[in-house]
Amino acid sequence: RRTLTLVAACVVLFAACGGDEDGTEAGGGGGAETTQAQEEATVEVASADLGDILADPDGNTLYMFVPDQEQNGEPTCYDDCAEAWPALEAEGEPVAGEGLDQSLLGSVERTDGATQVTYNDLPLYYFSGDEAAGDTNGQGLMDVWYVVSPEGEPVDQT
Repeated sequence: RRTLTLVAACVVLFAACGGDEDGTEAGGGGGAETTQAQEEATVEVASADLGDILADPDGNTLYMFVPDQEQNGEPTCYDDCAEAWPALEAEGEPVAGEGLDQSLLGSVERTDGATQVTYNDLPLYYFSGDEAAGDTNGQGLMDVWYVVSPEGEPVDQT
């Protein structure tokens, strides 16, 4: 069942992450728990098989997208891409949990006006293929999605 879910997610990702580069319409994201902007988004450190990585307070893994890095931290995942990879959004100032550098935490405005949380100028995303806290099913997908270390660097271990 897990393999089938992962294969289905990969098919969606291959379709979702191509094209639509104009960024004129933002996607809505995954489930309600990841699409609702929070007053204060807190980013924390979680331990995973990949080492210490960024996560939300519920232990849900956060990812970065290489094209965002290539665009100097401007979000580039919209439309179908954003359905598979919902942005970590916040209405207030994001808060760094223990072990993180508050000065690396920030935000960027998305084309839909929402505020996306960044760490070391990397916009942060969830992955709809992660089924439970601590999952890292998006790690290394298509060689453009990576978990982020507490130092604010992509963890390139696939």
